[in-house]
Amino acid sequence: MAYENRNYMIFPVDQVSAIDFSEVLETSEDTLRKSVDETKTFVKWNGEQPICVYLLTNTEGPYTHSEILAIMDTSAWTDPDQQP
Repeated sequence: MAYENRNYMIFPVDQVSAIDFSEVLETSEDTLRKSVDETKTFVKWNGEQPICVYLLTNTEGPYTHSEILAIMDTSAWTDPDQQP
């Protein structure tokens, strides 16, 4: 699957209620991945940035697919004690 048009935005979890899940690729709050400390999460979308993402504050990004993979591989997002 091609990810060249996919973008990702990291934001504080206290803003999840601002996400319109019909505009992003996640389906609900329950499908969001959270940082190890559970203070941040992210959404992804293809093409143009959705309005709900644009309106978020204290964001990080947008990131490309390869950039988000590198971020997710850090200790802030992947607990080394939980590795298989």
